[in-house]
Amino acid sequence: MQLAIEQIRTSLSKEINVNRKKQLGQFFTPSRIASFMAGLFDIGSRERIRLLDAGAGIGSLSSAFLERCIKESCKIKEIELHAIEIEKEFHRFLRRNLEYYKNNFDLKIRIIEDDFIDVAVNWLAGDLFSESKFLRYSHAILNPPYKKIRSNSRHRLKLRHVGIETVNLYTAFVALALSLLEKHGELVAIIPRSFCNGPYYRPFRKYILNLAAIKRIHLFHSRNTAFKDDDVLQENVIIKLERGGLHNKIIISTSTDDQFDDLNIFEVPVENIIFPNDPELLIHIPVSEQEVFSKDRTNLNKSLNHLKVTVSTGPVIDFRVKEHLCKMPEHGTAPLLYPVHFKNGKVEWPNPDIKKSNAIRINTLTKKWLYPNGYYCVVRRFSSKEEKRRIVASVVEPQNFQNVSLLGFENHLNVFHDNKKGLSRELAYGLAAYLNTDFVDKIFRVFSGHTQVNATDLKLLPYPDKEVLIKLGKLAIATGTTVSDELENYLVELVR
Repeated sequence: MQLAIEQIRTSLSKEINVNRKKQLGQFFTPSRIASFMAGLFDIGSRERIRLLDAGAGIGSLSSAFLERCIKESCKIKEIELHAIEIEKEFHRFLRRNLEYYKNNFDLKIRIIEDDFIDVAVNWLAGDLFSESKFLRYSHAILNPPYKKIRSNSRHRLKLRHVGIETVNLYTAFVALALSLLEKHGELVAIIPRSFCNGPYYRPFRKYILNLAAIKRIHLFHSRNTAFKDDDVLQENVIIKLERGGLHNKIIISTSTDDQFDDLNIFEVPVENIIFPNDPELLIHIPVSEQEVFSKDRTNLNKSLNHLKVTVSTGPVIDFRVKEHLCKMPEHGTAPLLYPVHFKNGKVEWPNPDIKKSNAIRINTLTKKWLYPNGYYCVVRRFSSKEEKRRIVASVVEPQNFQNVSLLGFENHLNVFHDNKKGLSRELAYGLAAYLNTDFVDKIFRVFSGHTQVNATDLKLLPYPDKEVLIKLGKLAIATGTTVSDELENYLVELVR
């Protein structure tokens, strides 16, 4: 049956146009991934199961769950399955696929054609017309839609009604499904990794960690593995949650792709995944036992506040100040620096061959966005998927800009500064050298699946003492580079 469902999935994926997929924010689950997800549940001792499949599509996940129950000859006598799917065109496939399993055990199927958020909120809120008898499930399996929720949208208001504050449909589905589970009920979902960090997902992290324990996280080494048929490049993880479970050890597993041929599994104490007393509740996911990072390292436990250094997003948003931009520098202008002006850690300005402007006029409107000429460490906010490192840092030197008093940093750069003034030369180079190491890249990848590097991400990184950064900077200046094995080895010795 799984083969038949996979054929339907690939056929429908080709038939549904790209715009419709984006509108739905939903992609069908490949059979191998569905089977892997179903295999993560603990079902061996249960006689009765109530399964929720929210955003069920054509039933790939539910079918994989039922297939597992059959193959393992479990003690299950009765399964009550609720498949909620808003798209009516999927229902004929969904019903046919699920009813195939009716001869194997007492299977009660209910297909609900509705918006899962509406249904779940009504159940949780105890609406007079809701069906309260469907409130609690023993298991939930999800491949939720991925789409932003506007702050003033109907969905956002509905979610707030039951105490859920989140910015995306996928986190809304997980939070609601988790809320519908019974105590020790299990949820397995394949979702983007973006929830692990960033301020926008902090309320969601707080919500799920208050309600449940993370029991399993699976990572794919390849960014385009999970939904390759749909050309989805989002970095996805498979997560297992247990409502009311104990926060102890988390099983981490990895594989290159959805073949799972090179599956690697190891356990990590929860305090190495979610650091105690971390107000942001970041979720750090190591890709191997060697990359498990502890914030308790005595030589690498300083914050930017401790260093008296600030990092900010470049304040110049070019499309808002178009009339003040100049293709090339003129009298009364300041250099305007974009990521394209940085190559191999050095500044190449002005550059007449780029499409961007090279300067911004200095006047009463723009002056508030400009920094005094000086030494700065800058990091591009966006790195390409082909780059070896996510964080790419460079140094701005005042001698790059002769007879210039002010500098403009465009919004696609992050700038390290001292209260909107330059840093010492050694500290600027030390920060750039530190941020460009493989060591820092590994730390960053543990808590971020993004190619985007925000100022908030850089604030949350651990740093060594300022004295160490200055020594690292002196070495970078002496060797003429912020990227080298010598700098890397120095840092490795430092944090041992």
